[in-house]
Amino acid sequence: MYSKTDSATQATPTILVNAHGLTKKYGKHLVLDNIDLQIAKGRIVGLIGPNGAGKTTVLKALLGLTSFQGDISVLGMDPVKQRTELLQQVCFIADTAILPRWLKVSEALEYVDKVHPQFDLSKARQTLSTTSIGLSQRISQLSKGMVTQLHLALVMAIDAKILVLDEPTLGLDILYRKQFYSSLLNDYFNRDRTIIITTHQVEEIEALLTDLIFIHHGRLVLNCEMDALESNFFEIETTPEKVDEARALQPISERSTLGGSVFIYENIAKEKLAALGPSRTPSVADLFVAKMQPSQGAGHE
Repeated sequence: MYSKTDSATQATPTILVNAHGLTKKYGKHLVLDNIDLQIAKGRIVGLIGPNGAGKTTVLKALLGLTSFQGDISVLGMDPVKQRTELLQQVCFIADTAILPRWLKVSEALEYVDKVHPQFDLSKARQTLSTTSIGLSQRISQLSKGMVTQLHLALVMAIDAKILVLDEPTLGLDILYRKQFYSSLLNDYFNRDRTIIITTHQVEEIEALLTDLIFIHHGRLVLNCEMDALESNFFEIETTPEKVDEARALQPISERSTLGGSVFIYENIAKEKLAALGPSRTPSVADLFVAKMQPSQGAGHE
């Protein structure tokens, strides 16, 4: 799998994204509920949440693509008033890659090369050379997965300070998804760039992330560095005779296994859990489920 580099950590981080009181309503429906958020330079941030949680709305607000209440600064700019200037420094891949179907692949490359000052044509061609996409093919001839590959090749050839990826590998098979994330980490990411990713394939990006954000019903329910998970969250598998003792320590999650139960705890001294058995850091996927749902042990006395 992949591992994040030490260069992602900075002693004095530069804040690139600063949102305060971010709120969004569609009619009476509250989509974003008074969110405060800061994202520093040189980070890879996973924005994770169920469908309808508000992930895409957060991204669109940061890019000035939707109206909102609150204050947002991205790269020191107002994303609504200075959107043109901002989009010269920020790249965005939406969950649906849309490119003109009548264009040839070579024409798409030439067009982006002419309109975007930060585009590296040779890099885009190099990325496409690792795929089965031909430069003379029309986009209408490409499969959904190939269109996604082309879109990624175009965007990753732009020298942006912030790369925003909303379900970037949707429609790709597992082989290309792994290749993409490997390329993202090894060929694109550096301490001067920040990447924000939303995805349902949490397991595939866990090792890349420096920061983790969970959003649910328009609110942030977790916002921390990946390194902090080890000290803030513990997972323990107990035998049946220790289940009552484990529940008494108020886990945030409980699930049954063959021969026992697994509990996840938040902000509890590790020493208090020692009698229950060895502890480990929960996976991001298991922690996500725990934070999205009420504790299954909450109803037990």
